[in-house]
Amino acid sequence: MTGKTGAASGALYLHVLVLAIVIVSELIGIQRLPIGIGTVIFLPILYAFALGILVNPAIFKASARFLSRDAVKLSGAMITVAIMPFIAKFGTTVGPQISKIIEAGPALVLQELGNLGTILVAFPVAVFLLKMGREAVGATYSIDREPNLALIADKYGLNSPEGAGAMGVYATGTLIGTFVFAIMPPIVQGLGIFDVRALAMSCGVGSGSMLAACTGGLVAAVPDQKDIILALAAASNILTYATGLYVGMFVALPLTEWLYNKARPSERRAQA
Repeated sequence: MTGKTGAASGALYLHVLVLAIVIVSELIGIQRLPIGIGTVIFLPILYAFALGILVNPAIFKASARFLSRDAVKLSGAMITVAIMPFIAKFGTTVGPQISKIIEAGPALVLQELGNLGTILVAFPVAVFLLKMGREAVGATYSIDREPNLALIADKYGLNSPEGAGAMGVYATGTLIGTFVFAIMPPIVQGLGIFDVRALAMSCGVGSGSMLAACTGGLVAAVPDQKDIILALAAASNILTYATGLYVGMFVALPLTEWLYNKARPSERRAQA
């Protein structure tokens, strides 16, 4: 009985804390910081994210007095549930904008190949600069969201070096990915190089929180394009879920494996 009471009180503290964080974040509101080449837009989701980190019992020890481990685990599980209404809302924006989405044509489908850029950029850094082992395969073949983790878990297991690399990137993306995705679109849009539709497509990387942060920052920078931004971002995110797993399975992961074997031929011979 005591255990159930403790779990209930921990859940109550968690909900009260989340409500307080939301209220504080909304009171701060959207803040803009001009930096010359563009404007960094700070959204309430960023403040909520930062405050959430600060009260994490693993960082702020005093929080452990009222937030148990069970409550922390509950908060992690509730993220998926809480993000569903947001994703559903995005889905309703696709229909009215379907003609403009069709006009985007092959660009919307082929942009999935842009996810291979993680290999191009991250793989050399992981293998040659950071001297990572097999962890580099799981860490660099994608941005390691849920479908990508599932693929690594099925092929190697999450207790493997590849699984450790994938989980490391997943955790890092969860911690700082939202922040990066919130400040990048307004800055890039301010450069005037890319069409706003291309930037909207880039928001759909298969992560609900990153999608929210990215579209929020982009809409704040270009409010008159709100509908098309939300529609293209939602369509891109759906396509990423639909095609990303297959791109990872048949292209990205085999390519990363091949590159790793070329970079570390001695390890391949040892395994053989």
